[in-house]
Formats: sequence, C-alpha cells, structure tokens
Amino acid sequence: MNLGISGRTAAVTGGSEGIGKAAAHILAEEGVNVVILARTRSKLDAAIEEIQSTAVGEIEGICCDVSDPSSVEYAFSQIREQHGDIDILINNAGHGNANTFEQLDESMLDEDMHLKVHGAMYCAKQVIPKMKENKWGRIINITTAAGKAAGYSSLPTAMSRAAGIAMTKSMSKEYGEYGILINTICIGSIRSAQNLRQAEAAVASGTVTNVEEYYSKRCKNVPLKRVGEAREAGDLIAFLASERASYISGTAINMDGGAAPVV
Repeated sequence: MNLGISGRTAAVTGGSEGIGKAAAHILAEEGVNVVILARTRSKLDAAIEEIQSTAVGEIEGICCDVSDPSSVEYAFSQIREQHGDIDILINNAGHGNANTFEQLDESMLDEDMHLKVHGAMYCAKQVIPKMKENKWGRIINITTAAGKAAGYSSLPTAMSRAAGIAMTKSMSKEYGEYGILINTICIGSIRSAQNLRQAEAAVASGTVTNVEEYYSKRCKNVPLKRVGEAREAGDLIAFLASERASYISGTAINMDGGAAPVV
C-alpha cells in the first residue's frame, strides 16, 4: 500500500530500539526521511545500520534526552537545519515503571512524568508551529491501556500514560483545523526493548527459565494468546502517519491483542 508520505520528514523519539526502531524502519521504507532520537550514540548507530538496509528515505540519528528541554531544542534545530520542516512526530520515548502506591515516591513520579509527558510536550512544541503553517502534520503519542484502566501495581506509568492520553485528545481538538492529526496508540504486551530487558531480568532472577517462558506468561490474559511484534506496532504507527488515515484524529487505539478491559 502506498501510504502517500514519501519525501516527508519524521522524528522518532526512542528510535534506536524496539517499537521506535520498527516505526522508523517502516517509515524509511515508505520513502520518509527519518531522524531517530535516543540518548546512546552506539545504539543509534546500530539502528541506523540496520534500517539503511531497506530504507528508501534518508535515515540518521541524533543524541537527545527528551526530558531535557535544551537537549530537545538543540536536536530539533539540527533536524530543521538538515531536512527542513518536520511533518511527522512519533513520541515513543519511555520505559516501564510499575509499582504499588506504597512504593511510589515523589522522585519516581517526577522522573516518569518528565520523560513521558513533559518530553512529549517539549517535542510537540518544536514541530507544531510549522505544521500549522503548512496545514499538515501527524503526531503519534505512544502510551498504554493502563492509562485508561490502571491495574494493580501500575504506578507511576498508569498516571503518566493517562496524562498522555488526555493530552492527545485535547491537542487533537485544538489543532484539527490546521490539518494536524494527533492520536495515541495504547501498547500492550509487545516484544519491545523494555520488555526484553524485563524478560532477561526475570531469567537472571530465576523467576522463569528463559525469555520465551516470560512471554508465554505475559500473554495468558491476551485473547490472541501471543505477544505482539514490534513491527506490528510499527505498521500501525506508519498507517496513522499516512494519508490513508486522513480522517482519524483524537483516538486512543489499543494494540494489545484484546487484553484491555476497556475499548
């Protein structure tokens, strides 16, 4: 399917591994010029080498800590200098942080909110002015279904993701008249980089014997009886960024194999 976005420019935060890398891979295959943002240079370089094997559009990486507004400002100035206006923003940077309320403290909450909510805000503010001027833009915020219905021991992630979902809806109403479509994907059990790290930690602690056993336990409550692949999430991200999704905005799409208790 021709997604109609060849020649566009996209910025993907958390783009060096997992879902972000998968999205960058597919967008580059569609002819989009993609800049992936992450904190670690070695991971960026490894991702670029992999993505270049099938890329039609240009692919490069810039070190950036999205929780730091000065780092975001510098990174996006570099993108504009090299590629011009940014048409597509994928706010994917984040990590799992699931604790009970008793374990939750102020520093934990502040760190989570700065990375997942403030970071998405900082990045969006860098791209929206030109998107408004150009009357075209796509912003896709990656969140989780826990932001809709928090489960046991899901803090502070459930709190920050609820804020991300609310921000998505509010922004979609504010910028729809400018042709800027803003959606969020609520990710469930996916073979992402952070889930792999959790699986490896579980193996190391003796909770499971291998990574596949970890994933098998993760999908017990998933109606499809499997975990999702990062590329499946990348496919949905690319579709929402495309001209084929031109009447979809303000949505929070569950991508979790049907596991969420809410629509």
